[in-house]
Amino acid sequence: MKKKICLFDFDGTLIDSMGGFAAIAGEIIAREHGVSLERAKEMYYSTSGLPFFQQLDALFPGDPRNPALADEYEQRKLDGFFAQEFFHDVKETLERLRAAEIKVAVSSNNFQHNIDRFVSSRAVKFDYVLGFRDGFEKGRDHFEYLIKSEGVKYGDFVFVGDSIKDGEKAHAFGVDFIARSGTFTRQDFCRAFPDSPVIDNISELIPILIDKEEP
Repeated sequence: MKKKICLFDFDGTLIDSMGGFAAIAGEIIAREHGVSLERAKEMYYSTSGLPFFQQLDALFPGDPRNPALADEYEQRKLDGFFAQEFFHDVKETLERLRAAEIKVAVSSNNFQHNIDRFVSSRAVKFDYVLGFRDGFEKGRDHFEYLIKSEGVKYGDFVFVGDSIKDGEKAHAFGVDFIARSGTFTRQDFCRAFPDSPVIDNISELIPILIDKEEP
């Protein structure tokens, strides 16, 4: 799989944040909508890959409580988020990819200022860090930004993500997708994207993206 740029979703793909996020979101949804905590978490996971305010709008269209609940979630998640570290094999894997002249980019729907703050305080280097801001989100916006910046085309990307929606965003634009198991199971991804590789660890990208004779 010869690619020029490898894009990574962030939460659940590069850091182990999704369990904490689901606990907070599940508590909020269960409290406000009278469903069990287990069901509330299922609803959160089913729409993961979107900013939480868009998840709420998808789950509860037109509910006037959505903006305030999204604000509550975003504030409550921050302490746990910034306490996380990258998965153990992320730094070395990204260094190997960059050494093989594959650029690496974050493509996340976590807010841009959160991703910038996290990455700037860690010794893991990216060529691009793309988060969510108004009018600029994961999918078309991030892809087109890189196309203009690097002079590449959709077929030059591979997108690595941990959610079904990540795969849907990639496939909508003809971008190859590699699924990272954890938030969803290997079986979930195989059903949704039977032609896409599934990895359990980021280091498994090396034999997929780098020819054996390359360093």
